Amino acid sequence: MVSAQQITDYQNQGVVVLRGVFKDWIETLNRGADYNVAHPSSRAITHHSANNKGRFFEDFCNWKNIAEYQQFVEQSPMASIAAQLMQSSQVQFFHDHYLDKAATSTVATPWHQDMPYYFVEGMQNVSFWIPLDARTAQLSLKSVIGSHLWPKLVMPTKWSNNAEFYPGDTQFMALPDIDNGDYQIHSEAVEPGDVVAFNFRTVHGANANNVDSINRTLSFRLVGDDARYVQRPGKTSPDYPDINQQNGQRLRDDWFPLIYG
Repeated sequence: MVSAQQITDYQNQGVVVLRGVFKDWIETLNRGADYNVAHPSSRAITHHSANNKGRFFEDFCNWKNIAEYQQFVEQSPMASIAAQLMQSSQVQFFHDHYLDKAATSTVATPWHQDMPYYFVEGMQNVSFWIPLDARTAQLSLKSVIGSHLWPKLVMPTKWSNNAEFYPGDTQFMALPDIDNGDYQIHSEAVEPGDVVAFNFRTVHGANANNVDSINRTLSFRLVGDDARYVQRPGKTSPDYPDINQQNGQRLRDDWFPLIYG
């Protein structure tokens, strides 16, 4: 399901689109998303734009509570595809993330990297961004090619007010001006069943939903052989306050199960 060229592109560019690999799972994922919206968890967040037009809803870490998500994690080809892209002998499941933007929502997803928000480090990782609705390139995920190879992680911020997660910590760099024309941006039109796979270190974002239909996405995050726990200088997102791990340890497999290898 994954070609040698796609693996090379993923390793070198930090992002690749795979066509139709999850087409047989879209109905299942839609049912799970509907349940998620009707039964949000305590982690759910709703973002509003400054003028309160539209909304941007997201929720995390529900795969054990939503049967359709769990079925996808355990029975779909996702783990095998992840192993190939990461070039990893094993795959651990990290977490799920549901997002939807209401019709004509004016709330964009800002440029960011995922890894600085996480208590994990390593290059063998992948996020599967699965659209449940067709997207034009304008409304699809935008990624900065090669940004997963930058020498420093970008300072994570709170999307609601742009406040730094870890103020003053010099191990993180400020986000450069991605839209100044100096960076190569990847964005492709996608259909349900396609997936955009990207590295946790890849800088990415998405434009506001300017069409008259809802814009829904499920993301599943996985890690490979070199993934290790790292203590960040503050609260992570999603946060696991009772994880009880030390720097350099493999993620505990009772919370983050091995699903391949």
